[in-house]
This record gives sequence, C-alpha cells and structure tokens, in this order.
Amino acid sequence: MVLFFTSLFSDEIDNSFITKFEYGAMLYENPRGVGCVLCHKKGDKNVVISKYKELNKETKELEEKSIIAPAINKVTFEIFLEKMTADKTDSKVMPTYFLTDDELKSLYYYIKNINKN
Repeated sequence: MVLFFTSLFSDEIDNSFITKFEYGAMLYENPRGVGCVLCHKKGDKNVVISKYKELNKETKELEEKSIIAPAINKVTFEIFLEKMTADKTDSKVMPTYFLTDDELKSLYYYIKNINKN
C-alpha cells in the first residue's frame, strides 16, 4: 500500500503500461490539444494545409502559395529534435508542444513506425 501511494504521488511518470508505439501514437494524435495528425496525416507524404494568394512585388500579380506540412517519417532524429524544439517566433505554423525528452523519443519512434503496422 505504501509503494502504491508513493508511486501515485511521485514526480516520475511510469508509462510502461502501454508500449512505446502506443504512447507515441497517443502523442501524435493529441500531445497538447492539437495533434500532429491534423497536419501531417500518416507522416509519409507532404500535405497541403492551406492555400493563399500573395502579391508578387516584382510582377504585381497575385500568386498562389501553399502552406505544406512535410513528410516526417524519413527525417533523422536530429532534424526531428531541431524542428520540435526550435524557437517558433519565425514560423507561426508549427506549434510548440513543450514535450519532454521521453515524449519526443516516443513520438519519433511512432513516426518512424507508423506505416509499418
């Protein structure tokens, strides 16, 4: 009973009741209110999130532009970490999730294995 009470109120989170893949899937679907899946879908190809028109200053013509969520299943862990932890002040598209190291590792594991299951 004391062990249960101690683990219930400790700062460490033991997520071993689910697999690393399941934990990553949960994070992919809804890490902090907005899931990766909304923009990246299955992560295996580029996805157009939105289209808009922008004035070309040289030609004075409207040009169609797109906001694209890139395929993420083939990126290296280093690139993944760089994008997930980058200062987002320059880009308002990719949200900041403030994920822990364990969450980032599980999420990356899921992304690399999402289309294998």
